[in-house]
Amino acid sequence: KVLIDVPRSDLAEELAQSQTKTQVLQDTLQQVLDRREEERQSRQLLELYLEALKNEDSILSKVAESETVPGKEMDVVDTGTSSTGTSAKTALSDQILAALKKKPAPELCLDSQDLELVLKEDTQALASALRWDKQKAEALQQACDQELSKRLQQVQTLHSLRSTSKGKKTLP
Repeated sequence: KVLIDVPRSDLAEELAQSQTKTQVLQDTLQQVLDRREEERQSRQLLELYLEALKNEDSILSKVAESETVPGKEMDVVDTGTSSTGTSAKTALSDQILAALKKKPAPELCLDSQDLELVLKEDTQALASALRWDKQKAEALQQACDQELSKRLQQVQTLHSLRSTSKGKKTLP
């Protein structure tokens, strides 16, 4: 990062190279940093996907259990999911709520898993938890959705690039 931020003329002088070679070096370093960031985001999205799969499997198994056991257990499942008053407090941590309130663009500050939680949250419950109006909460959820879509597209692009570049020599 420091080598990228150094003025090209100073770096060229220090390395005893031409400014064009120094520019190529800085561009390459920036590409490496960009690739690392994309890989980090890809890992986050993949972890989120795996977590979602695990959650889906556990929900499906609980539903299957509740269908086989009649009576009170089914009522517990039904009442647990219909409660919207406490939804914002249980699904979103205080840390997420604080980031949503204080950051000018919170969708850029949250990791993908937290963005997913914000999207799953009922808009009215989110608005009341943040003490915002419903339109502002909807706008926040739309921004979170757009950011998640962008991250997913980055992952898909990365996978596409990796699949097309298989067999080619990669940089260490």
